[in-house]
Amino acid sequence: MDTSLALDDLALLHAKLDHLTNLLEGQRRRQQEMDELKRDLIPIANQMVQLTIDQLAEIDSEFQLEDLLYLLKRLLRNTRKLVMALDRLDAVMGLADEATLIGPQVFDQAVETLDQLERKGYFRLARQGGRIVDQIVTEFSEDDVRLLGDNIVLILNTIKDLTQPEILRFVRSTLLIAEQEIDKPVDVSYGGLLRQMRDPAVRRGLALTMRVLHVIGAPADDRERPQAAGGLSPG
Repeated sequence: MDTSLALDDLALLHAKLDHLTNLLEGQRRRQQEMDELKRDLIPIANQMVQLTIDQLAEIDSEFQLEDLLYLLKRLLRNTRKLVMALDRLDAVMGLADEATLIGPQVFDQAVETLDQLERKGYFRLARQGGRIVDQIVTEFSEDDVRLLGDNIVLILNTIKDLTQPEILRFVRSTLLIAEQEIDKPVDVSYGGLLRQMRDPAVRRGLALTMRVLHVIGAPADDRERPQAAGGLSPG
């Protein structure tokens, strides 16, 4: 019985010794690792310290501790502004992200629009417009451009008058009639002319033609008076 107890105590003692040995071995390994880390870090730390000393030596004449304290106080006073600036920066970054997503779509739409304009001929028209501008620059002198500017109001008023519906209808009907009648035979004998004079429409046309010729041949002052009075009446 006593022998059994002694063996148990001896086994327990060995177990404790093994545990202590493991603890000591673990501590020794950790100490060894720490020593190796120190050996690795000491040169790096020395280099950083030396670099810091060199950098501070370069700005020693410009840097003052008061400047650093003033900067810290400014940062503390403007904490809210800094937070607002960061919030705005976040918003800008979010907008940039959205623009990055939308950008390809906008680019594709722009390319499609340009392609449609090209198919419709806008670019060809623009090129021809550039050629017209080149011809104007080549053919017109500075005095011509100045006279054009002086009379631009009169030119625009003339164009405005020519674009009136009744004028356009008259010109169109005249061109259509001329296109239909130009190739037909015409009796230019005195008898044929006299027979045509019996037509009231022919007499009216001749009367209007004579009136227009009269106005064209009249002096400028005389031409102004009928226009001021309301213009010419056709009959």
